Formats: sequence, structure tokens, C-alpha cells
Amino acid sequence: MTKTKRKLPIGIQTFREIREEDCYYVDKTAYARRLAERGKHYFLSRPRRFGKSLFLDTLKELFEGNEALFRGLKIHDHWDWSVRHPVLRLDFSGASFREPGHLNTNLMAQLSAIERRAGVGSGHPTAPERFGHLIEALHERAGQRVVVIVDEYDKPILDVLETPDVAATHRDYLRGLYSVIKYSDAHIRFTFLTGVSRSPQRGSARGNPSLETASKVSLFSGLNNLQDITLDPRYSAVCGYTDADLDAVFAPELPGLDRAEIREWYNGYNWRGEERVYNPFDILLLFERREFGAWWFETGTPAFLIDTLMARGVGSLDLDGMLGSDELLSAFDVDDMATEALLFQTGYLTIRRTEPRGGRLFYRLGYPNREVRQSLNESLLRRLTGDAPRRMEHSARLYDLLVANDFEGLETLFQAFFSSIPYEWHTRNDVARYEGWYASVFYSYFAGLGLDVTVEDSSSRGRLDMAVVFNDNAYLFEFKVVETAATGAALAQLKAKGYADKYRHPRRPIHLIGVEFSREIRNVVAFEVETLTPGSTRP
Repeated sequence: MTKTKRKLPIGIQTFREIREEDCYYVDKTAYARRLAERGKHYFLSRPRRFGKSLFLDTLKELFEGNEALFRGLKIHDHWDWSVRHPVLRLDFSGASFREPGHLNTNLMAQLSAIERRAGVGSGHPTAPERFGHLIEALHERAGQRVVVIVDEYDKPILDVLETPDVAATHRDYLRGLYSVIKYSDAHIRFTFLTGVSRSPQRGSARGNPSLETASKVSLFSGLNNLQDITLDPRYSAVCGYTDADLDAVFAPELPGLDRAEIREWYNGYNWRGEERVYNPFDILLLFERREFGAWWFETGTPAFLIDTLMARGVGSLDLDGMLGSDELLSAFDVDDMATEALLFQTGYLTIRRTEPRGGRLFYRLGYPNREVRQSLNESLLRRLTGDAPRRMEHSARLYDLLVANDFEGLETLFQAFFSSIPYEWHTRNDVARYEGWYASVFYSYFAGLGLDVTVEDSSSRGRLDMAVVFNDNAYLFEFKVVETAATGAALAQLKAKGYADKYRHPRRPIHLIGVEFSREIRNVVAFEVETLTPGSTRP
């Protein structure tokens, strides 16, 4: 256990610097050993800023035989340090590929730099041939097979997803490059590729024609011996920190911070492992600034994601609890990526639990933690409400009214939510036509405050639309649209279905709240409340 404070490796992705500067380091070398001993070609998908680049740099130093950097780590006594492999590393993480032709320019520059450092020349004018020649030449020169590492393999595609034609062009270009790895197999000791998106292997979607088609155009269709360890439980914590890591490695940083609050804010990412993990970027910023914030979320603007959700009519109520299969979550089709795959691969949803069905494995998805739930809903709310100037004022007022249980004030505030949305926003956004849009605005206001919100909560009698547990009170909501349901139907359903039973507690008041909307008026037209005091036998 680390007892003295060390340097926080914020923004440092170089293994050598972390070790030589005596920074905090969570030892991942046991994973590197297992990978090297049990296989050859690997692929790993993780969201941005999750430690992928650092792990790749650790592999680089390991295969180059730089023993001094690994003293005291798990792998040190289990590695042959006399063998040194040449490492060929391509890194697409630091460039923007929005400009036409920049992908080829960037790749050629990377290959030139590697050739210059290795003293290897090439007369090939195209990238795949040059890449293949370089692998063979490095093997011949060093007398040891080559280790090939590719960081953020998919960034040239992700940068241009909003223009599918360009994304498809980049995909085809990269497919030709990565196919070189397969036909250079005799010269390669080990391959590791990382990215945000997954890409299905040929045949992995057998039985599903649409997914088989996507598989055939996979970036890795020419590299079908690549092992995807993204959802392999043995490697679920290969990137990220576990609770045990925080207690052991970062113990000097924990005093003064609420351990339960750290878990609520940042823990929760899961790729089928026994433990959930933290995003390292969040934890390091928390220890540096000593306050809780959406550090990871704020480093990337999910504009494309929000635009996609709005265009598809996916409201915030639809997100928590989505269901996906392995084939669906691995799909990476630039023409039509599934919403579940997009949210999972980018880290806005994670695996909550597995659900075997008929010989197939399905995954129930959900928000990983408070940071993502709160921040994503704030972003959705800006779009759902047309970014009304008084939105933040409304959020603060909502919190105060809940503390006071001022239900008349809540009704007035909810009406103000919708009244503040400019008429022009409704006319130019089709999402306002979806009945779920009204409930999504409600949900996003509550979730944007970081409150404990549950949607579609199942019981033996049905599904409750939304539940909020706050300040020792339970607020149970049912939403109806008056054009499609009788007046009073929302509160009547709450009582008839007995949804309160699940939330009964000797000291907890339960508030049944029926909210009715009008599509024609575009606002709340009924707001009924019935409070059940602790010990009450009423429905």
C-alpha cells in the first residue's frame, strides 16, 4: 500500500515517465503477461481517456526489454529480459482527420518517422505496401519478430461520422492497411489494437443477415484471427481503476473525500467483469482538485451523439435499461450504427447485468455513474427544451421546492418548464411530436440535478413511469397525454396498481403524482398529488 503522496500522472500516457518520475501507477503488467503468453493478435475497445494509450506504451517498453522500468511490478520475475523485439507503433489519437486527404498524409508521416529512426528505406508509394515492407525489414534487421501496436485505430472514422461518405472512405482505406498485419504474420510476434468502437469479426453475426453484411465490411475483415477481448471478463479491468486499486495505490489521496460519494460519482463501468471500474481521468482530477465534477464528460462534447438521439426520437427515458446483444454492441457500421452500440462504445452506457436467453447472451445497459447520468441529461435537456435561458434557474428552483415538498410550486414550475420553450423550437424539431418527449423533459430535469431517479420501475402489477427518492421522501410519477387517456387516469393508475408498496418505509412519506400533458397546448394541464404518510394503509 502506498503510504506517501506521489505525483498524479494527469495527462501522462508514457509508461517510462510515470515510472521514472515516481508517479502513482496501477500495475497492469499481469494482464500484459497473460496476453503475451496466451495469444498473438488482440483488439480492445474502451471509451476515450480510459488508459488505453498508457497500456499500449507499457506493452512497448515491455517488448523492447526495458527491464529497469518494471522492477517491483508483477511481471518482472516472469519475463525474459534478454529478448528485445522491435516495436512498430501507429498512433491516430493526436490528429484530426476532418480535412480531406489528411489520413493518408498523417499515416505516411508516421511511417516515415519510424523508417528514419530504424534506418530503413522504402520505395513503395502507397501505405499498405510501405507498412508491410517496414514490418519485414524490422524483423530482418533485429533478428526478432515485430510487435505491432495501433492506438485509436478508428479515430479517422469517428472524426467524420457526421459525413458517412467520408467515413466510409476512411474505413476502406484503413481496412487495406490493417489487412497487412495478417499477411505479415510470419514477421510478427504480437499485435494489439485499441479504439473506441468495436468491429465484428467475419461470421460473428451468423444467422443475422444484416449483421453478416456489416461483418463483411468490417475494418478487420482481412484480419480474422484478431481476438476481441473487449467483453472478456478476464480483461475487464485491463484499463481503469478498481475499488481495490484506489484503496491500495491511492490511499494517501483519500483522506478528506467521502468514499461512498467517490463510488456514486465515478464507479460503475463494466465489461462483464466481477468488479466495476473507475475512469482514471476522473479519479486523478478528483484527487488534484479535491472536489467532485464531471471531469471526463466535460473533455468531450457529445454533440454528434445528442444530434443522433434527437434525430432518432430517442428520449432520455429510453436510455437507462436498454437491451443489447454481443453482436449488436459490436456493430460498427458507418451507415447505420445502432443506438445501443453508439452509447455503449462511447461510454455513456455500460453493462449493468447479463441476461441469458435461449442460448444467447444479452446485456442490460445503464448509466455507469452519477457523472454520466447527470451530465448527459443536462446535455439532452438543452436540446429537449431548446436551451431556454431560464433552464438553470428552473433546475435550482426544482431542488428547493422538493426540499420543501411544495407541490403547488412544483406544478407552477413544471408549467414554466414547457412555457419557456419557444414556439419556433416546436415547429423545427420533430422530437416534440413524440409523446415520450414530455416525460423525458421531466426526467432530465431530475436526473440533471443528480437525484436518485428510476424509470420504468417494474413490479408484479406493472411498470411505474418514474420514481424519485430524495430527502427521505419517495415521489412516484405517472405520465399521461390527455388526448389519449381519460382525465385523472395518471393518478388513478398509480393507486390502482399499488406502486407505492415497493417504496413503503416506516419513516418515509410517499407522494403519488399524476401528471397529464396536452400535445395541443404543449404543456402540463393536470397535476394531482396524493401523499401517503408512513404507516398509511391507503393504496
